[in-house]
Order: sequence, then structure tokens, then C-alpha cells
Amino acid sequence: MAELLTLQLPITGMTCASCVARVEKAIAKVPGVQQASVNGATDSARLVLDGASAGPTAQAVAAAVAKAGYGIPTETVRLQIDGMTCASCVGRVEKALERVPGTSAISVNLATNTAQLQRLAGSADDASLLAAVVRAGYGASVVADATAAPAAHRGDDGWRVAAAAALSAPLVLPMVGDLIGAHWMLPAFWQWLLATPVLFYFGARFFKAGWAALRNGAGNMDLLVATGTSAAYGLSLALWAQDPDGMPHLYFESAAVVITLVLFGKWLEARAKRRTLVALDGLRALRPDVARLRRDGAEVTVPLAQVQPGDTVLVRPGERLPTDGIVLEGRSHLDESLLTGESLPVARQPGDRVTGGAINGEGLLAVQATTVGAASMLSQIMQMVESAQAKKAPIQQTVDKVAAVFVPAVFAAAGLTLLGWGLFGDAGWATALIHAVSVLVIACPCALGLATPATLMVGTGLAARHGILVRDAQALELMRDVAVVAFDKTGTLTEGRPTLVEATATAALPGGRAELLALAAALQAGSEHPLARAVVQAAQAEGVTPRQADTPRAVAGRGIEGRVDGRLLQLGSSVWMAELGVLDAGLQAQAQAWAAQGRSVAWLAEAVAGAAPRALGLLAFGDHAKPGAAAAVAALKREGIRVVLVSGDNRGAAEALARQIGFTDMADVRAEVLPGDKAKVIAALRNGLAPGQRVAMVGDGVNDAPALAAADVGLAMAHADGGATDVAMQTAGLTLLRGDPLLVVQALQLSRAITQRIRQNLFWAFAYNVVGIPLAAFGLLSPVVAGAAMALSSVSVVSNALLLGRFKPPG
Repeated sequence: MAELLTLQLPITGMTCASCVARVEKAIAKVPGVQQASVNGATDSARLVLDGASAGPTAQAVAAAVAKAGYGIPTETVRLQIDGMTCASCVGRVEKALERVPGTSAISVNLATNTAQLQRLAGSADDASLLAAVVRAGYGASVVADATAAPAAHRGDDGWRVAAAAALSAPLVLPMVGDLIGAHWMLPAFWQWLLATPVLFYFGARFFKAGWAALRNGAGNMDLLVATGTSAAYGLSLALWAQDPDGMPHLYFESAAVVITLVLFGKWLEARAKRRTLVALDGLRALRPDVARLRRDGAEVTVPLAQVQPGDTVLVRPGERLPTDGIVLEGRSHLDESLLTGESLPVARQPGDRVTGGAINGEGLLAVQATTVGAASMLSQIMQMVESAQAKKAPIQQTVDKVAAVFVPAVFAAAGLTLLGWGLFGDAGWATALIHAVSVLVIACPCALGLATPATLMVGTGLAARHGILVRDAQALELMRDVAVVAFDKTGTLTEGRPTLVEATATAALPGGRAELLALAAALQAGSEHPLARAVVQAAQAEGVTPRQADTPRAVAGRGIEGRVDGRLLQLGSSVWMAELGVLDAGLQAQAQAWAAQGRSVAWLAEAVAGAAPRALGLLAFGDHAKPGAAAAVAALKREGIRVVLVSGDNRGAAEALARQIGFTDMADVRAEVLPGDKAKVIAALRNGLAPGQRVAMVGDGVNDAPALAAADVGLAMAHADGGATDVAMQTAGLTLLRGDPLLVVQALQLSRAITQRIRQNLFWAFAYNVVGIPLAAFGLLSPVVAGAAMALSSVSVVSNALLLGRFKPPG
């Protein structure tokens, strides 16, 4: 009888008995579900699944529930994996985790020795995941805090390499002696005595891991090494037994030296891999261990973990800010270069937002903590870098398919080599076995497994140092094929700090400009929109006291309305006013004139019972292009990329900015686009591209999130205050930590450099095996030379990835 598995899964979105019935009906249609009952009181479903296919069935249940309009919560889990040595190991761990019910989006990274996955809440606990990895022949532990420093390394294996080399050296001396006509061959007993501890003590890791792989019906690099060296060792014992008193040609040196060389290669590889983690190590170093707080008029020093939102943190000159916050007292310059890539210190004063990890310059600052711990910007950056490094680029999927059949194919090639030389060669079966050993030893799935993740680790760290945060590794790969870049206008190409430059009131407002500002500021008092801040600041500057608005309400893409002194007022765009039927010939002409000058125009109108709203006044705002906007547009055009401006502003304002920053074709300016329609613009741009070409969208706000998600590559740009909208960051594949449009050009250049390095590594990894295995099969490589080549192949791939760290984007 097949094993059955019971799961208790939470269901979200159910509100009534009919919801329960719909969920039960949806689950009942999923093959593999033996029993199902949904409980509306606990908002959960109890399932009995066929254990043989529980993993895929649980995911099918989640898909069916989602299709019915409900959901099963998911969570991300990160595991530390011990014992992986090659791409074949990666595939085996992934398959083991896939069989655990409720797991999905599994990504195992050889370079970081980690696994990241999504699991359905209530489906699989940590113990189930760890047990699955252990059954596959590896060790595992749950990474509770991705931002914490990694566990201490178990110790440098350099002494093992040195000891193995010392024991192997006398076995290599006869080969050196042959070059000068000397005969330094050691007696068989001494060869055996030196080779045995190298093989079975220092090389024990290969036998243990190889046996675990074989026991699980799979193969890996360890099995290749263990099989090859055992064959050479066993052949030597057999030849020695046939002529115990003579000096037969033995192959103990091949077994010992191959183990030593592979150990040496693994040692170099481990050192190189640790260097690829420098980005995360650098980010962790930005976070101080303690914070100085002002409590009850006194200064106290507490561990960083004890800081709470609302605490007043004191930061002396030269110290790092321990947390995000708002400056309460003091003025200074902050060095944010390691966070945003900005080389120059940034001035900060009371009211400005600051980010933890920045270095305080010359002044003492009192900062009110706003976000701490995992919610802080630095922690989010670290989590996103860690997540990006753990994920796979799409090109890695091809490599994984090759790795799945690599080791069996190598064993087949070694078997054919043995039979070919043994049956048709003149050198005998001993030589045939040695050639087969060379085939086993030279094959290296390590280089295939490291080619992509090692490059991505270096590349994501390099991008972070330049102020480009990678959330999705796929975005890096797609960015190189971008043919169209669409920019939002306000806050992306402009400073995002518009000022009120003109204001005119109608006769309906006896107080004139002052009354117009008082009413408009009342509606905008609680808004964070750049134009709203401009109105409030203008009122304050002119000494106008805003009125009190009653329940103001934002109208998406149009403006805001609310009651002030009992009057229902609307403040918004010309498009909205036309929809409402507001008519005023004089204001209409003035609005068109200001729009032609590149001004953003807002109307203030009052609802009138039984008639169309009447106009009360007109406001005009001016904004300035960012210093790097024109240079970014020019640089993208030099790269052969089409640049499009997408704005909700009026056409006059959009075209005025476009001309200022170098647009020559106004057909590339899309004005008066509502937030919900920006995604449609992206879709239309994509339809006009050739196959393989991509569209990128650059935006900074919540209203840009749909377009960022719709684009092939979304780039969220930081605000002028140094922060990026959380929604935009979570939607976009890349986040630009500085509000500099030139970072878009650097992201493109980095993407091309990273993908070029990945392709180089994959080419050499494949070419190495394509060339090396036939050479070994035809007897042109000895096991020692094959072992050296294998050891250096993965080292060369990681070293080539590390060279990417020297890349500097032009300009």
C-alpha cells in the first residue's frame, strides 16, 4: 500500500461558507489528493496525499487554490549545505528538496554552498528539509539570519595539502630523475607506504562523498576521483603481488599525486570563493555593534539589537550611523559611498532622512530612529544581495541539464577507453586501465558548476559598490539585450523637488493668491506628492496659514478632493478638470501658456450643486532636470538604445523637459499617461521590438510599480532624499541607490560585462572537458597531468570571475 502523507495548510481569503465549498471543490480536482477537508473556522485545509508524489501534488494544490481566488501563504527558507563539490551535487540537492511537499523555486548555489527555496506555510518544517538533504548525502543547517556573518570556517586545509605534497614528493622524484638520466625509483614497499596515507587519510573526503553519491544512485566529482585513484592504487597492488621481489612499474605515484593536486585545487578554489563574498562582508562591516542613545537626558551605550524605533541616537563625527532615521539636531556631511556609490559627502540637516551605515562627517547629529534591525535599509540591501547571489541566472539551467548526465557520460567514456585499449591496443590491460583512469580524473564538473554563480557573486558585489542593487539575477542577464529604456519624468529625470512658480486666483476668491494657497495647502497638507510639498512650502514661505481640510481623498492619477470650510474642493490636473466640466476661458488660455513653457499645471475648483464645478484658481510648478539626465540620454543613444519619456504631466511640460535633455523626436514623449496606463505603454513598446530585444523601465514611485513589473527589466531609482520607494524596490529587478540617471548606463555596461564573463567561463568549462577527455582517452595525458589540469580548471574559472572586480564602467 502506498505511503500517505497528511498536510495542514492555511488558506487566506475565505470569508463565508461558499468560499469553503469553492476551495474544497478546487482541491478535489487535483490528482494525487486522497482526501481533503476545508475548515472555515480555522481557515485551513487538511489534505491526505499520496506520499510518492506529495511534492508536486502540494504545489498543484496551491495553484488550484490560487486559481479559485484564494491563497496559501509562502515563506522563504535558506539552508547552508555542506559537502557539495560540483554541479552534479547541486542537481542532487535540488532534486532531494523538490521531493519535500510544498517546496518550490529551489535554487542551490555551489559558490555559496547555500540553498534557497519557497515553501507553503504548514507543509514542510525545517527538520523535513534538513532530513531530505542528509538523505542525499550532504549536511545542512538553516540560516536564520541572512544578514548575520557566516559561521567561522572549519579551518584552513592548507596543512593537509602540504602534508600530502610532502608524502607524494618522493614518488614524483623518479619522474624528475628520468629527465637527467638518474634512476631514483623507490622500492615498491616504500611507494605503497607513502601513497596509502595520502589516498585513504588525506583523500578520505573523496571516498566518503563518492560513496554517498553512489549509494543515492548518482555520481559526482568525488566519485570520479575516488574511482580513478582506487583503480591506479589497485592496479599497483596487483602488479606488485605478481613480482614482489622485482621492480615492476607501479602507479602509486599517480594515485597519490592526483589526490594531492585535487586537494590543492580545492584549497585554492575555497580561498578564491571566499574572496567572492567580499561584497557581503563589506556591507556587514558598515553596521556598528553598539549605538549611543539619549535617554532621560543622559547618554547610554546599548547593543544595536536594543535600539527601538523612536529612540534618539547620537552620532559623533567619524562614527557610522547605527540605524535609519530622521535628523533631529545638528548639521553635517555623510559619506554614503559604500551604500550608494556616491563619491562626494552629502549634506544633512534637521528633517532629512539618513541611512544606517553612512559615516558622519564633521558635526554631532541627533537622529530619531525610524527603522531598525531587518527592516533597515542596510539590512534590506544585504538581504537582496544575498538573495541575488543565491539565485541562478537563466543560462545556468542549460548547465544544470548538462551536469545531470555528465558523470554517467564520463564513466561510459572511461569504460570505452578501457575496452578500446585493452582489446585493440598493444600495451596491455594495465596501460588501458591507466588511460581510463586519466579520463576519470580529468573530467571536472566543478568548473561547470562554478562558472555562473561565481561570476554572479562578484558581479552583484561590484554592482552594489557602484550603487546598483540587484534583486533578481535574471535582470542582469536580460539588461544586456535592452533596446528601449522608458523613463518616468518626475523624480527620475527631474530633481523631483518642484517649486510653485505661478499662482493666479479667479474673482471667486476675494483673498486672491493668499486664499488660493490657503485652500490648496489645506488639501495637500497630508500628502507626500512632490507637488503637494511645493504648495505647502510656498504657503509657509509667504506666511499663509493653511485652512483645515475635512477627509481629503486622493483620486488616482487625477488629483485630490476634500471639504474645506464646508466647501467641496478639487485640486488636480487639466485632464481631470475637463472630465468634471470645469470651464474658464481665461484660465484655460493661461494654463496652455504655462504648459507650453514646460510648467506643470494644477487647477483648484469648487463643486456647485446642480451645476458644473467652478474654477477658483490655477497653480504652475517648475522642476529642473537632474545634472546627469542629458548625459544619460546621450550615452544610451550612443549604445544604440531608444529612449522614451513616459509622464503623467501635460504634453507641454513633458516636451520641454525632453528638449532640454536631448530628445529630438517628440514621438518618443508619452505625456498625460495615467499610472495604470504606463504598463500598457511598456507593452506597446515591446510589441515593436525584434525577437530577443527587451524593454527597461526606470521609475521611482508607487505609481511606477505596475510599469516596473510589466517591463522585462525594472529599475527603481532612489528619491532625492536617498531612499527608494519600498514598492518600487520590491517590484524592480534592479534598484539604483542614487538618483542619478547615469546609473542606468552603468547598469547596462555592468550587465554586458557580467554576462560576457559568464559566457567566457562556460565556454572554457565546456571546452576544457571537450578537449581534455578525448586527449586522455587517446592516451595523450597521464593521470598526474590530468589531475593537475582538473585541479586548475575550477580555480581558473573562479579566478576569471574575480577579475571582473576590476571592471570600471566608462564614465
